Formats: sequence, C-alpha cells, structure tokens
Amino acid sequence: METNWKIDNMHSVIGFKVRHMMISNITGSFGDFNADATVLNDDFSSAKFNFEASIDSINTGVADRDGHLKSADFFDSASYPKLTFHSESITKKSDSDFEVSGIMSIKGVEKPVVLLMEYAGIAVDPYGQTKAGMSLTGKVKRSDFGLTWNAVTEAGSIVLADDIQLNCEIQLVKN
Repeated sequence: METNWKIDNMHSVIGFKVRHMMISNITGSFGDFNADATVLNDDFSSAKFNFEASIDSINTGVADRDGHLKSADFFDSASYPKLTFHSESITKKSDSDFEVSGIMSIKGVEKPVVLLMEYAGIAVDPYGQTKAGMSLTGKVKRSDFGLTWNAVTEAGSIVLADDIQLNCEIQLVKN
C-alpha cells in the first residue's frame, strides 16, 4: 500500500559546506524548503522523493555573503528561484543504508546526483504523529551547475572549492 509523507520543516535541516581558501569550511543552509515522499514499505527502499528549496532562503550567517550567493555570480535567484531534486531510484545497501539516485536542478541545469541515505527508522511523536528520520549526504560540483565564480588569493590559492558537501537531516510526517 502506498504511503505519503511530508517533510517536517521544524525538525529538518538542509545544509551544505564548501572549502574556503582551501583551509577552512563555510557552512550554510536553506530555511525555506519543501519535500515529500511516496513509499510502498516502511524501510523507504521504494521511496520516491521530491524536494525544492528557495534560493532566497540561503543562510550562511553573513548577510553580504548570502546576497552574493543569490546574485548572478552564483545562483541568480531572480532568474532561478528554486533548487530541486527528484529521486529516480533507491538502492538498498543494508538495513539502514541506501543510495538515492536522482536529478538535481540548479540554475536551470539538471544533473544526476547520488545521495547516501542513512535511515534511522519510524517513531510516533508525543502528539500521535508518525515520523520517519533519515540523514542524507552527498557531493556535487558547483561548476556542473554553472556556479563558476571564483577568485585567486595573493598566494595563488583559489577562494572556493568546486566540491559542495550536502548534509541534510530529515524528519518526515506520515500523511
């Protein structure tokens, strides 16, 4: 039997990090996002995920940096207001580990992406809602999506790495 789930925004984080000047990581997240899943069984091995985040909700903790990320140098949120991901298949690796393959769209560019999912299980919260928890991680190259802005330091090092680490903590609520 098919079951529908919706993301619990209050208990989920859509995060990322990127190497800055090749010596430290800058982290950020999206505050405005939506996701749902349709599953045929409780272990999520049959799940179909749909996700979108508003680019204007990006938050790295520094308003000027966030503004630059929203600009045409990076995401161009005026022209491309959403980042999306739609799963196409899931491969079960163990009782709790899965690979989620799908298509990510950023700045009008669609590319295949594989995310690793650690499934934590299902529980009923104090309000009687059935919830499922999972962690999703992965890596994308920002240049694959047309996010190519960069600069070079006086020492010849690049300011931003091409690899972006994705780190998402998800709770879904059963409909």
